[in-house]
Amino acid sequence: MADDTPTVFVLFGSTGDLAKRMVLPAFFELAHRDLLPARWRLIGNGRGQRTDDEFRDHVKDALDEFGTGTDNDTWRTFAENLRFAGGGFTADDPGALPDVIDEVRNDDDFDGDDVQLVHYIALPPATFTDYTRALGEHGLAEGSRVVYEKPFGTSQKAFEQLDAAVHEVFDEQQVYRIDHFLGKESTQNLHILRFANGMFAGLWNREHVEQVQIDVPETLDIDDRAEFYDATGAVLDMLVTHLFQVAAEVAMEPPISLGADDLQSARESVIAAFRPIDTDEVVLGQYRGYRETEGIADDSTTDTYVAARMWVDTDRWRDVPFVMRTGKMLGASAQRVTLVFRRPDDGPIKHLPANGAALTFDLSGDGAIDVTLTVKKPGPGEDLTVGHLELPLETVATSDGGGLSPYSRLLYDVLDGDRSLFTRPDGLAHVWEVAAPLLDNPPAIAPYEAGSMGPGAADDLAAPVGWFTTTS
Repeated sequence: MADDTPTVFVLFGSTGDLAKRMVLPAFFELAHRDLLPARWRLIGNGRGQRTDDEFRDHVKDALDEFGTGTDNDTWRTFAENLRFAGGGFTADDPGALPDVIDEVRNDDDFDGDDVQLVHYIALPPATFTDYTRALGEHGLAEGSRVVYEKPFGTSQKAFEQLDAAVHEVFDEQQVYRIDHFLGKESTQNLHILRFANGMFAGLWNREHVEQVQIDVPETLDIDDRAEFYDATGAVLDMLVTHLFQVAAEVAMEPPISLGADDLQSARESVIAAFRPIDTDEVVLGQYRGYRETEGIADDSTTDTYVAARMWVDTDRWRDVPFVMRTGKMLGASAQRVTLVFRRPDDGPIKHLPANGAALTFDLSGDGAIDVTLTVKKPGPGEDLTVGHLELPLETVATSDGGGLSPYSRLLYDVLDGDRSLFTRPDGLAHVWEVAAPLLDNPPAIAPYEAGSMGPGAADDLAAPVGWFTTTS
């Protein structure tokens, strides 16, 4: 169970797409696993007017569609803890929110006790500054925690302005910038497996690793996120957020401890060593048919695909390419981090396969760890083949119900006051510096067919290994 301080969780944008798909199902998962404080309330906020019962119906529909459903004993108690505060929330007019918070603080369960306020801004980035200032204006910032969705800014200038606005109202220790890739079980195993197992710790460097791949192709289209996606694109939605943060998990130096400050410092320190992107090492694409989507302009130049090669200028990783790929409407879905190991420079065996030794972290679902090895093909002769040793993380014995979904894990950490899996402004500031050449002067966007693996030029970025799959 998280810190048992009585907690009021305010969800801004509570009737939006992000809330119904991610935040509400994650919160319900914590309730179902008995991981919420003993006394809590979730207050949904929105511009419209709804009764508490109408909001409960909305939440139930969201959980039935995107969560584990409400056909269980948890739902009745969960529903009793839901409230709604309509009328919007601005610096000039807070709507009903302050009154509803006061009602909760003074009801029989809380009885005027001090409560931990947690504000989750599940809204587009353009709203972050206004909502932050409104929280300060109406006395709801002191002692509270605030969660910001990604991207935290849409450019270096926008990041700097938002960061300044946030720190006018909040201390840094109150701020939780969420990146759900850091909440994935396999992402966390990037540092656990490395630091807990000497056989891997000794290989985690340029002497043994030829290439690092972070590969997140998607078969999905932009669904009902057209307006958000067309204003964002693959570079902002995925590259400068998720993929850069995962690269930092791979590349960081050993922290002093796995405590929040030490782990964050190790991650942010290595981001400072990321070399600014060379646009000659970037391929952007847009799938054919994207502009026919409702809400997308006929002349949209938004990228739905990006592949990039990046370099980390540390002694450990110098001259090792970090290649990253993600995009919509591709021919396969994966969330994969692979360390491709070098072939022996000398020895009696020649003509080894280029991808015959690798360590892969499958970040999707419950996650898995796969070791690729070159072995002798069974039978006469000395022919070689590639085999796999796979550890699905769902098979690891647990006594507490198994792993949490990424959003549930990160919400749990927010409730517990643990910032180790959240980003810091110093690292984010350098992320924008790394991405600046790409954002300021992007290469031409190449069209690609839906169902393909994107523009063919991206294959050159992963040479000589090629984009790795665990089924090769």
